[in-house]
This record gives sequence, structure tokens and C-alpha cells, in this order.
Amino acid sequence: MENNKEMKLKYDKAVWKELFTYFRRFKKDFMILVAFMISLAAVDITFPLLTRYAIDTYVIPRNLEGLWIVGVGYLILTVLLSGIVFLFIKHAGKIEMNMLYQLRKDSFEKLQRLSFSYYDKNAIGWMIARTTSDAQKISETVAWGLVDMVWGFAMMLGISVVMLIVNWKLALVTLVTVPILAALSVLFEKKMLIAYRNVRKINSKITGLFNDGIVGAKTTKTLVREELNRDEFGEVTMDMKRTSVRAATISAGYLPMALFVSAVGMVLTLYFGSVFLVDQVITYGILVLFITYARQFFDPVLELARIYTEMISAQAAAERVMALINEKEEITEGDEVLALYGNHYDQKFENWEPIKGDVEFKHVDFYYKEGEYILKDFNLKVESGQTVALVGETGSGKSTIVNLACRFYEPTGGSILIDGKDYKDRSQNWLHANIGYVLQAPHLFSGTIKENIRYGKLDATDEEIIEAAQTVNAHDFIVKLEKGYDTEVGEGGGLLSTGEKQLISFARAIIAKPRLFFLDEATSSIDTETESKIQHAIDTVLENRTSFIIAHRLSTIRNADVILVIKKGVVIERGNHAALMALKGHYYELYTNQFVEEGERDILEHYGAKGKEVSNDNLRTA
Repeated sequence: MENNKEMKLKYDKAVWKELFTYFRRFKKDFMILVAFMISLAAVDITFPLLTRYAIDTYVIPRNLEGLWIVGVGYLILTVLLSGIVFLFIKHAGKIEMNMLYQLRKDSFEKLQRLSFSYYDKNAIGWMIARTTSDAQKISETVAWGLVDMVWGFAMMLGISVVMLIVNWKLALVTLVTVPILAALSVLFEKKMLIAYRNVRKINSKITGLFNDGIVGAKTTKTLVREELNRDEFGEVTMDMKRTSVRAATISAGYLPMALFVSAVGMVLTLYFGSVFLVDQVITYGILVLFITYARQFFDPVLELARIYTEMISAQAAAERVMALINEKEEITEGDEVLALYGNHYDQKFENWEPIKGDVEFKHVDFYYKEGEYILKDFNLKVESGQTVALVGETGSGKSTIVNLACRFYEPTGGSILIDGKDYKDRSQNWLHANIGYVLQAPHLFSGTIKENIRYGKLDATDEEIIEAAQTVNAHDFIVKLEKGYDTEVGEGGGLLSTGEKQLISFARAIIAKPRLFFLDEATSSIDTETESKIQHAIDTVLENRTSFIIAHRLSTIRNADVILVIKKGVVIERGNHAALMALKGHYYELYTNQFVEEGERDILEHYGAKGKEVSNDNLRTA
């Protein structure tokens, strides 16, 4: 779940400072964009000065001789303005896309490096929203907000300087409403930030519901949850609608008030300017200049007000994306390990030692929540080539032992040795490259069967892929498909049966010939015929490999060298199948109960089939 810790309910400079520090790689592009915007502001400020010159020099004296020079000046400024606008739009768009690319790239790379615990604590929708809508919101606001902000401040500064030089009294009249606008900004700040944070938060929930609805479509239909899902989604989207309308209403209230204050400023300029004109303090040209500048001055003020609301909205997104990018990795490598083995994206394969396969747990403690131990002083020594089966009820610690052995998690106490050396002294990638892992619920990537098997070894030849498939008895069903190994598996392997997906995941796991093999109830969700194929594959694959098997069907682990019966993180029985059956303890009870249940099921299936045949015969006789 998302971390809901208290955050400052105001415009947070620290967030934006961190964001701009993150974007310092685009410093040169930003500087070029700033130059464009200052140039644009300078051209905008020059137009009224040219108008004033034309009025006082040619219009009021009714002398049109030489007025064409002013026309040429307007033409030059217009061409210059058009060129600058083209360049800044092109450059700002480039910056936006580069920033969006960088945010998504870094966010995804961070997700690749984060430990399993991060995925346990955060919903999929939360992560998707960070890398999609939140990242886009930031890039749009920073790129285009910067454009408008630099232009706005340059315009306001330039206009203020020119007005103060021309007539400082009338300038002060024009600028008197600026402090009022500043006070309005402070007043609306807190409400806008709260509203937009809530919008981004609910947006993550919607993304999560979309993900669950798509990924769990089959489950939805089998459980007839369509109406319940619709109602749940309707509640969240209605909440999104109410929250978004509230945020828009607050913004809508801010902008008209700012517009009203700016209008007051223009009225004051017109009134006092007219008084000064009657008193002959200023000329007609200066009056027109100030009226034009009053409008131009408050245009960027209103634009800055809009940008301010956008930045408040984007701040919520920035906090969340930067929190992901800055998320601390729970499993990290020391400097010496990185120097020797490399990191995730720059691996030094030449330094990777061959692995024998000895695994030892020495006084291992582990907890997810401090004080609530899953394992306490756990000890286990597995010699190379041995097969260890883990048996026990749900929550006993079987998966925890496997996850620790794979270094998906690390012990909170004690140590785990691979070939006699603490695995923290070696690279995660070194260990994971020597692991074959098959899950209870197999996951395939979109693409072909061949591509999915090759994921286990990216440089594998077609011959190696076929050999791996033959080893796990997958080759026969694959070649019967219309396109064979080039058959598309669909998203998540949805075009194949569970058993077929499991066989392909086995082939993918063994193609790199790993020394350590882990099976997490890999045969619990498949039919008996496929289980028989996989069991044959397991016997072949596990030969001379160190392996850990989390067993659901105890009949699949009778050949294991060691069977551990675990209860609440403690090994209560240990031995091979024959020894544990002779002991007639907890394992014996589990095995015999399951044997009876499976025997009854086979009998029912047998007689159910016979009954169907008899029924069909009766129908034919009738």
C-alpha cells in the first residue's frame, strides 16, 4: 500500500529543488529555452514602445512622413516573434519528451532493482500510475510551465523597469495590486495542494482496478463478479469525479479572483493615466503605452497563477515519482562486490566463479515485521546434488526458506552460505544466473514459445531450445501446434493451458543448466497426466543438481534425499520418505490422508466416467 505519511500541505520548494536537481542533465536545453523566452519577452515589450513612438512622433503631430519606418519595424519584430515562437515550442516539446523518457526509464530500472518486499507492499496500480500518468504530469508541467514562467517573469520585470523609467508614479499605480495577488496565492495554496494530492491518489486506485479487471477477467467471470466489480469501480470513479471537480472548483475560484484584481489594476492605470494626461504630465503615447503594459503585465500574472495551480497539482505527482526513484533497495551490494562482479546493467562475467551447489543456513532468523519471526535460529545444510523437499501447512515458512535461499530476501539474522561463502559476498546476479525457478502459477511473457524458452538463456540456439523442451516432455505438444515453436502464447500465456504453460516454464528454467533448482508447488495446479510428464522431467532435471521442492502433492517427493516437515518456522521432522513413514509421525499422517483423498478422487472419476458410458448406452438402446 502507498505510504501515507504526513507531508507539508504547501508548495514545497524541496520537492522542486530535488526535481530540478534530477533534471540537471537537461541544463543546457533549459538554458537555451530560457534564452528563447527572454528574447520573446523582449520583443513583446518592444511593440508598445514602437506604438508610443508612432503616436507621439507621427499621429499626434499629424505628420505621416516617415511613418513607414515604424511599419518596417513592426514587420521585423513580427518575423522575429514568429521565429522565436517556433523555436521555443519545438525546444520545449523536445525537453518534455526527453524528461518523460528519463523519468520512465529510471522508474522502470528502479523497479527492476527493488527487492521482492517492495512488490509485496505496493499495489500494481500504484506502480503503473507512477510510471505513466504521474511521470507525464511532471514532464508537461516542468517543460511548458518553465516556458510560461520564464516568459512571465521576464515580461513583468521588463515592463516594470520600462514603466518606472517612463513615469514612476503611474508605474506604482499599475503595480499596486501585485501584493493582493500574492496574498490570494497563499490563501488558495493549501486547499489546492490537498485537492490535487487526493486526485493523484484516487487515480492510482483506478489504475489498479483496471489492472485487476483485465488480469483477473477469467476469475471475474467464473465467480460472477461483474456486477460487484462494476459497483466497486463506479464508487472509485465517482470519488475521482467528486475530488477532481472539487480541485477544479478551487482552481476556478482562484483564477477569476486573480482576473478581477488584474482588471482593477487596469482601471486604476486608465483613471490615473487620464488624470496625468489632462494635467499634461504625460503624453497620449505614454498613456497608450501604460494601458498596453497594464494589460500585458497582468497577462503573465494570470499565466503565473495558472502555472501555480498546475505546479501544485504536479507537486503531488512529483512527490510520488521521486519517492519511487529514491526508494531504498533492501538488498544491496557492497563496493567490493560491485567492483568484482559488476552491477545489474554492467556485469563482469569474467569474474564469476563456477558454482558447486552447497547451501547452508547458519542460525538464520527472519521476520517481515520486527519481533514476529517467521524463522528463528534455523539451520540447514544441503550438499551439492541433494534434493530437499519442504512440507508443511500454509504459513509454516516453506516459501520463506526458498526465497531466502534465492536471495529474494536476506536473513535478518545469521547467514546463508553458498559453497562455504556468505552469499552477501557475491553478486545477486551471480546467484540468480545459477538458479532455475518454477512457480506454482507459471507466467509467460507475450511472444512465441521459442522466445519464452529463450528468456532462460538469451544466446540459446534453436537446437538448445528444442533440447530443453524435449527434456521436460514439452516438445510433443509444441510440434502439434500450427506454428510449432513460433506459436504466440498470448498475454501471460493465456492461449495455452496451465499444464502447457508449466512445461514451457520448466524448459525455460533448465535451458541455462542451473546448478540450483527451486520448485514452488510446481505440480499442484495441473492435471494428473501432465503431472506425470513433469515428474519425469523433474527426475531428469534434478539429477546432480541441488534442489529445493515445496511440495503440495507428497507423492512427487518420495525420491527426495531429505524431507523437512516444517511447522511455524521450526523443523519438526527430518529424513527421507521411508524413514518418515516408518516414524509414523506428522509426515506419515499427511501422506496417508492425502493418499486416501487422491484414491477416492480417482475412484469417483473412474466410476463417473463408467456411469456416463452406461447412460449413453441406455440412450442408444432407447
